[in-house]
Amino acid sequence: MFIDKVKLTVRAGKGGDGIVAYRREKYVPLGGPAGGDGGDGGNVVFEVDTNKSTLLDLRYNKKVVAEDGERGKPKKMHGRTGNDIVVKVPLGTIVKELDSNKVIADLTHVNQKAIIATGGKGGKGNYHFMTSRNTAPDFCEAGLLGDEKEIIVELKLLADAGLVGFPSVGKSTFLSVVSAAKPEIAAYPFTTIIPNLGMVKVPDGRSFVLADLPGLIKGAHLGKGLGHQFLKHIERCRVIVHILDMGAEDHRDPIEDYQIINNELKEYQFRLSERPQVVIANKMDLDNARINLDRFKAKFPKVEVFETITLINEGLESVLFRIMDLIESTPYFPMVENKEESVIYRYDKADNEIIVTNLGNGQWRVSGDRVEKLMLRSKTDTESDVFRLGNNLRRQGVDKALREAGALDGDKVFILDFAFEFVE
Repeated sequence: MFIDKVKLTVRAGKGGDGIVAYRREKYVPLGGPAGGDGGDGGNVVFEVDTNKSTLLDLRYNKKVVAEDGERGKPKKMHGRTGNDIVVKVPLGTIVKELDSNKVIADLTHVNQKAIIATGGKGGKGNYHFMTSRNTAPDFCEAGLLGDEKEIIVELKLLADAGLVGFPSVGKSTFLSVVSAAKPEIAAYPFTTIIPNLGMVKVPDGRSFVLADLPGLIKGAHLGKGLGHQFLKHIERCRVIVHILDMGAEDHRDPIEDYQIINNELKEYQFRLSERPQVVIANKMDLDNARINLDRFKAKFPKVEVFETITLINEGLESVLFRIMDLIESTPYFPMVENKEESVIYRYDKADNEIIVTNLGNGQWRVSGDRVEKLMLRSKTDTESDVFRLGNNLRRQGVDKALREAGALDGDKVFILDFAFEFVE
């Protein structure tokens, strides 16, 4: 079964908690705090596997979860880092965020890897917080949660050239003749319902990958017919091989077919109409083929046309040379723009911003990256933990921001899933 689109939930591992521990051995003078740090959570990693050609494995595995980091240990020993979970995907896989449709990874190289969800950082043990005033700290940090997101995994075939044309014009026959591929061939429309790939060897020793794609009809860019499958898989092709049935076996006009398909390419995204085309006049052994070809050349005098009879391998050698030459002279069309970031360290004022929202009825919500991270890092198991957290929030400016927003004594304040009473 050919599966080329899957929705998944991925969750990286949680960072391990730091611990509170002390050295109390007889022969360790002034032992002091020795709580170790928690290990980082494991990442969710996607890796290209050239032995895979479909996303079928992911269809029945809707949630991918990496291992959590281990909590810290005594004697300043770190907890073990959680193992990454590696998901094998075919070459040409794209990973997008479900909500924003933002491309996270575009896997186009053999053995390429991409981190899709990053594991949470481990919490610090109590030995990190020792000072001259507090030589035996009794607190530590909790580990942070790993990334969790819903993603769309999409396979877009990685072929150098793609065959386009109306159903039954001879695309599958062309692929079967010029390569070792064995696509289904029959005398009815939409014989090809899934993309087929073949390795084509040019007589001079060069080679390229050719894709036979589902037949195209008018309105394909809107999803009609099998157009949504066709157009998705031609996005990576550098050269389009446009096959026309000059014999007009189905009583269609090859001139009209040519215009309709080019319009579909133009209406679709990713600049498909900018790719060079090789136009093939197929089935030249039929009665009306010569008349239709003359009409076509009169209508499009600047278009180079190759006459073929693919069924008996006639006229194909010059076509293959032309396709190969165009592939070598045409650059890749990137799916996403790679913008290099020249700034290594960047200060973002929004990271320190404290946002206070009035929920009404004496209730307030406080948000902001730094405040929320402080809440996730802090433990609330004991009274001293809660007191320490309150002081840290005050130092961050949360109390001041609440007062300026109009919060009163006794109002209820929410930060993430935590709730507490505001006291002046």
